[in-house]
Amino acid sequence: MDSARIHKEDKDYPTAFLQYLGRDAPDEISAIGNVDILRGQKTALFCSVKCPGNIILRTYDLVKKWREEGVTVIGGFHSPMEQECLSILLRGRQPVILCPARSIERMRLQAEHKGPIRDGRLLLLSPFVDKQKRATSASAMERNRFVAALADEILIPYAAGNSKTEHLCRELLTWEKPVCTFYVEANSNLVALGVRNHELYITPYIMQHSL
Repeated sequence: MDSARIHKEDKDYPTAFLQYLGRDAPDEISAIGNVDILRGQKTALFCSVKCPGNIILRTYDLVKKWREEGVTVIGGFHSPMEQECLSILLRGRQPVILCPARSIERMRLQAEHKGPIRDGRLLLLSPFVDKQKRATSASAMERNRFVAALADEILIPYAAGNSKTEHLCRELLTWEKPVCTFYVEANSNLVALGVRNHELYITPYIMQHSL
């Protein structure tokens, strides 16, 4: 499937990039799939690679709930838990936005992505236009800020202390976007930063916007 480029001057270019990324906003982005998905409410998902088992189970349960309620989820879906969440979401009918940490132009699509793209419910989106052939640690961080800028709210199920995910969380809190987590002992570092309890924010928000 061919990719399309969306320039800053185009009507489909999300103004959130300019608002939150400022001078770092990409001049153009690449898209494969239904760009109309960008117009809806979006929840971002970020999680450290190693995650406690009890948080993994709670995250899977919440993602299944999102699938049933039609919530649009956006992410890089790179860590093992994030990949499983993507698999759960792709078995539903709600929109999903997948943002690889590399260029998607001439990228070979995975078999499980082709059907959802044809059905108009999976959008591949990338800020890397023809220049980033492989994902790197630096491109992953740039991608995560790109994802967070697009999202209306953010769930971080777990961020290990002093990890890249925790550092991202610190930056996102300065953006004054809703950033939420599970209030469990393993997330005491996030609670101390002021991350919200997802049960008091995301769940009521989803119920309100899915009516």
